[in-house]
Amino acid sequence: MVAVALLSPSVRGWIDTALNLAFPWPESVEAPPKPVVPPFCERCGYPYEHVPDRPFVCSTCVDREWHFSHARAAFLTEGQPLEAIARFKYAQEFFRLGQLTDWLAGAFDQHMASERWDGLVPVPLFHRHLRARGFNQARELAAGLGRARGLPLRDCLKRVRETPSQVGLERHARWKNMQNAFRLKGRFDVTGQNLLLIDDVFTTGATTNACAQVLERAGAARLAVLTVSRS
Repeated sequence: MVAVALLSPSVRGWIDTALNLAFPWPESVEAPPKPVVPPFCERCGYPYEHVPDRPFVCSTCVDREWHFSHARAAFLTEGQPLEAIARFKYAQEFFRLGQLTDWLAGAFDQHMASERWDGLVPVPLFHRHLRARGFNQARELAAGLGRARGLPLRDCLKRVRETPSQVGLERHARWKNMQNAFRLKGRFDVTGQNLLLIDDVFTTGATTNACAQVLERAGAARLAVLTVSRS
């Protein structure tokens, strides 16, 4: 797994295609994907029922200081998407990347294709976690989407502080956990660029917002978030 993750994007793309042909996406006993469809919050993308049939911002977002314009996702984090993400990340089932990328590309076409993007920015892992896992799932997704839609990968962020897992933390703790956790890599200039942050799951937005804040301070013009799933 580590060896595959360290290959060049072109070689990794060829291997990914070969794996998808050799090991087609298996039928899952989990519930089929449930798309995130309107009505949803214009800012965080969380879907709601029984709201007025017009654009709205949810109560969670009204007083939140967001550093990106909007976040969108393909599916809710349940059923087959949850299974695919978990087994890709934690069971090293790398063949699932093809399906995850397809889902992400579908969400891009639906929500982001009408805008101009100068690059895709993956949410980074702390170096110790990257060594342990062997790959960064967000980078793999961003690279796959970039190949599929002709967008450059801008791997311009680094995680400079090791943070406890966000799993199981309540909203306020998640946001506090991410303070000053990211930094722009020295060789990158993002001034005036429209950048799309890529991750696997959007829950409270604490992680992607912290990344967006760094890019905003560095002079990025427009920032948005795209993920495979929304919790």
